[in-house]
Amino acid sequence: MRLKTILRIQSKELTLFFASPVGYLFLAAFLAVTLFVFFWGESFFARNIADVRPIFEWLPVLLVFLSAALTMRMWSEERRSGTLEFVATVPAATWEFVLGKFLACWTLLGIALLLTLPLPITVAVIGDLDWGPVFAGYVAAMLLGGMYIAIGLFVSARTDSQIVSLMLASLVCGLFYLLGSPLITALFGSGVQEVLALVGSGTRFAAITRGVLDFRDLYFYASVALVFLGLNVYALESEKWAQQGSAQRHQKWRLGTALLAVNLLAANFWLQPVNALRVDMTEGNIYSISPATEGYLSQLREPLLIRGYFSEKTHPLLAPLVPRMKDLLREYEVAGGDNVRVEIIDPANDPELENEANTKYGIRAVPFQVADRYQASLVNSYFDVLILYGDEYEVLSFRDLIEVKVAGEADLDVQLTNPEFDVTRSIKKVLYGFQGGSSVFDNINEPVEFVGYISDEQVLPEALAALKDELGGVLQELALEGGDKFSYSLLDPQAGDGQLALDIGSQFGFQPMAASLFDENTFYFYLTLADAETVVQIPLPEGMSAESLKRGIEEGLKRFATGLLKSVVLTAPQPVPPYMQQQGMPPGNEFTQLQSFLTNDFDVVTNTLEDGVVPANADLVVVVDPDSFTEQQVFALDQFLMKGGTVVVSSGAFGVQPSQMGLNATPRDSGLQDWLRHHGVEIGDAFVMDPQNAAFPVPVTRQAGGFTFQDLVMLDYPYFVDVRAEGINQEPPISAGLPQITLSWASPLTVEGGQGVEVTPLLTSSAGSWISTDLDVMPRIDDDGLSAFVPSGELGEQTLAVVLQGRFDSFFAGQDSPLLTAARQAAADEAAAAASDGNLDSAEISGDAPAAGDDAVADKLGVVSSVIERSPESARLLVFGSNDFLADQTLRMVGSADGTLYGNSVQMVANVVDWALEDQSLIGIRSRGNFNRTLPGMDTAEQTFLEYLNYALALAGVGLVWLLFRGRMQRRQQQQRTWLQVT
Repeated sequence: MRLKTILRIQSKELTLFFASPVGYLFLAAFLAVTLFVFFWGESFFARNIADVRPIFEWLPVLLVFLSAALTMRMWSEERRSGTLEFVATVPAATWEFVLGKFLACWTLLGIALLLTLPLPITVAVIGDLDWGPVFAGYVAAMLLGGMYIAIGLFVSARTDSQIVSLMLASLVCGLFYLLGSPLITALFGSGVQEVLALVGSGTRFAAITRGVLDFRDLYFYASVALVFLGLNVYALESEKWAQQGSAQRHQKWRLGTALLAVNLLAANFWLQPVNALRVDMTEGNIYSISPATEGYLSQLREPLLIRGYFSEKTHPLLAPLVPRMKDLLREYEVAGGDNVRVEIIDPANDPELENEANTKYGIRAVPFQVADRYQASLVNSYFDVLILYGDEYEVLSFRDLIEVKVAGEADLDVQLTNPEFDVTRSIKKVLYGFQGGSSVFDNINEPVEFVGYISDEQVLPEALAALKDELGGVLQELALEGGDKFSYSLLDPQAGDGQLALDIGSQFGFQPMAASLFDENTFYFYLTLADAETVVQIPLPEGMSAESLKRGIEEGLKRFATGLLKSVVLTAPQPVPPYMQQQGMPPGNEFTQLQSFLTNDFDVVTNTLEDGVVPANADLVVVVDPDSFTEQQVFALDQFLMKGGTVVVSSGAFGVQPSQMGLNATPRDSGLQDWLRHHGVEIGDAFVMDPQNAAFPVPVTRQAGGFTFQDLVMLDYPYFVDVRAEGINQEPPISAGLPQITLSWASPLTVEGGQGVEVTPLLTSSAGSWISTDLDVMPRIDDDGLSAFVPSGELGEQTLAVVLQGRFDSFFAGQDSPLLTAARQAAADEAAAAASDGNLDSAEISGDAPAAGDDAVADKLGVVSSVIERSPESARLLVFGSNDFLADQTLRMVGSADGTLYGNSVQMVANVVDWALEDQSLIGIRSRGNFNRTLPGMDTAEQTFLEYLNYALALAGVGLVWLLFRGRMQRRQQQQRTWLQVT
């Protein structure tokens, strides 16, 4: 019965609200302001991010005025018209009236928010929207609005003027918002800031709209709403009291209301230390401790210290990030149990710890310029995290933890990048750095077998025969150290019927070696390591000693270890010196961002491979923007692949160089075309152009009021292929979870894998893409400002990136090693030079002695290795059909829309390295919130259409509400006429 009374009161208030045009004007005004802020105030298309955060960032302010407008007449009109006394006499409790009016206003708020739903739907249609933060945002908006409505109803109950009610309600609700805003918190230290953030409605709202439904935030809104609803009931109930009424009863009401308010609000302090009462709604749970992080914490053998250095007085843009970092670090403490200790300190309050931070760990305060309306000052502030495990430590400074997006000259957006990834990566480094000081076998989980395919000492050259003797002692030492994790065997392929030689030749491509080209005596000396899945060949040591041999085997064992710092060889063009650029030479591509990003997790070694050999400790080779590779460089890649390694190649048919005069596209001879073609990958001599593309930034100069302004205009540019949705293969870990990636000036790939090679396409263009051989790659617009690029030729998907895995046949099979040829030529040149000086007889270098140079070669090399003609199944080849998509200038151009460096491309390559090195633990953490969900490229007409479409949908929504309540009003009026006729 009470519920029915409440619902009747709610229905009556809703009907009165929509009985006049004022209600619809409120809804229309709210929607108009929301849409204006979204499209214009926050420049949605210029942000180029597929989310609706601009709505929720402004809702705490917009809801202040909407809620005040909804509640201003609820009680003040009753008081002004004299019906409040009538309400006091009806057979219904005061709290039923309060609750009924509250539900009516809350329903109106829900209708207003429902009419904004076309915005996220539009974003989801054109981009990859994460619906988790959207759902959490609407839940938070309903609860925050409920809190504001409760405040507005209480204020309305205390006055008979709607205008006064509107102003006071806006003032009180605005005060709750301002308490946690930077405008107020910047005046205090971090301790007071945290307290104000707990009281501020806006700061709690921002935490929820990230996609995390925290019960503590939800309860705060609910508790404040219940307190003001209780005060509302008390205020109305006290209106009924006679001056000569029961003082004891009045005292009980006051005491009960006070106890209700105190208990509801005090529960917020009791719940604050509880971190477990939350649900991460984001795709991939990017704000929760991941299983990979928990896996690293479970490997701790002694306590891990995580110490956060956060100054109480810091830069206003860093201050809101401090509580988030503290919460995250406490999550590590909860997940790690007794093995993780978290300390949060302000170095200014502990000089001893500050001195330790400065002298021992190199942590120093950073000076920030802080200014307000009265003064400017310099603040030395700490925003650092120390990870300490044993004698190993890592330091994360604010530069490692934050990213700054430049939206304007004075408009900076400072956010945490991916703090869990940064902290977990540091834990991984100190964990395995500490363990790495003992034995490599501590980090090997599965047994590894060493197999040496070595001929009898009688047929081996003297140097290798001695090395074989040393090998026995090294293997025995490793077997004692490794226990059941290491076993070994030595096999002679030339013994018996020779079947073993045929088997390893077919399976691994191992061919007989010779001391020289003219030596008929052949032998085998191949060293391998293998587990159940991977086979790795150990190169012959340069020093031909036991120490170098053991070091080489241990480097190979690291390929099977988890977490040890792996070595990545990066082959990239050398930067063109500035003085050569001044002489007209193009600057060329630079890859400092790629190198810097990989250096965070791997030991990156830059090497041109000109000596024809990949460094012995290399676990993977990445080749970007190759140009005119020599035979020796190709041989280095080929033999590394034949040894079971992974080779990543980023190469296209054209190179594009931005300059002051425009974009210059030229054909590019990588020197790898024949090698890639041999392995089944053909790079087409064309550009892939796609209507689904990223925008190209073009500076435009405009004149206004006699002043010149430089603006950045984003133009539709089909050469920036925007790969997303079905164009990204979500099955391999490399690209799983990748929302979008931009490939610039890409060439199409045609792939035909050989027998025993598995082909997996990674990235493909959209079905509307086409290819072009036009070298004019400048952006084009017509007179209307629209894209002038028109599809031509056959339309269809084009493969842009592919991975091949399995048994590859060497490009140099059946040929002499290019290294031998080069060494023979060098020896011949040296002999000729010596002869010219009279040190050698001319017959020694004449055609009468065909093997003249080979002895010198044998002396230099020790042995002439034959070409490995077939790889094991662990070999992998990844090809990206673009020279430039990883270049620094390309990353800046693609990321210029939101004022950052575009990071998806570099992060995907890091995923490739993790995947290739069988260490996929950090891939999931890296992609959690770190990949940019960007919008596809759209011209001005498409943007304008979507904007006006949303305005039209909002107007249609208001019209639909009018139709629904108009019918309801007509039915109510008909019932009233019928009742009058009956009576």
